[in-house]
Amino acid sequence: MKKLFTILVFTIASLLSWQAHAELKAGDAAPDFTLTDQNNQAVTLSELKGKWIVLYFYPKNNTPGCTTEACSFRDNINKLIEQQATILGISIDNVESHQEFAKKHRLPFQLLADPGAIAAARYDAMLNLGIVRLAKRHSFIINPKGIITHTYRNVDPDTHVLDVLNDLKKAQSNWKSDHS
Repeated sequence: MKKLFTILVFTIASLLSWQAHAELKAGDAAPDFTLTDQNNQAVTLSELKGKWIVLYFYPKNNTPGCTTEACSFRDNINKLIEQQATILGISIDNVESHQEFAKKHRLPFQLLADPGAIAAARYDAMLNLGIVRLAKRHSFIINPKGIITHTYRNVDPDTHVLDVLNDLKKAQSNWKSDHS
């Protein structure tokens, strides 16, 4: 029954996706936010200027796809660090839920709590079906100037990190060409 409910929710989400706001795209400034991470530390995106950011929104802690995606980021953390990327995961779960999720799966990056869906709304990553509210599975690569270089909508949690690694490498190569 739970699986059927999940399928129903995501089917409805797909059907309602046409109601989205203007979607962010490559070249847009990344909307700023301040959220609290799993260690109760405030994180303000604009204070991270000067760094490459991989910002990923996900529906819910401890669900199969979200766990797969988070663990894939964890398993590829050394490659991401080599590419000087900071990983930020965001869901509308609370800080306590993030603490448990990060500890359970040994996640070495920040999970940001967005229970008011403020950042999710700014990134058009909020799905509100009345009784069910979830962050959409969207991701963004943000360059050191705070500009979005890549957007990903409705990603596949099994392969997403590999796509991010490849696109991050290309974006950084272009960045070096443009800023040398």
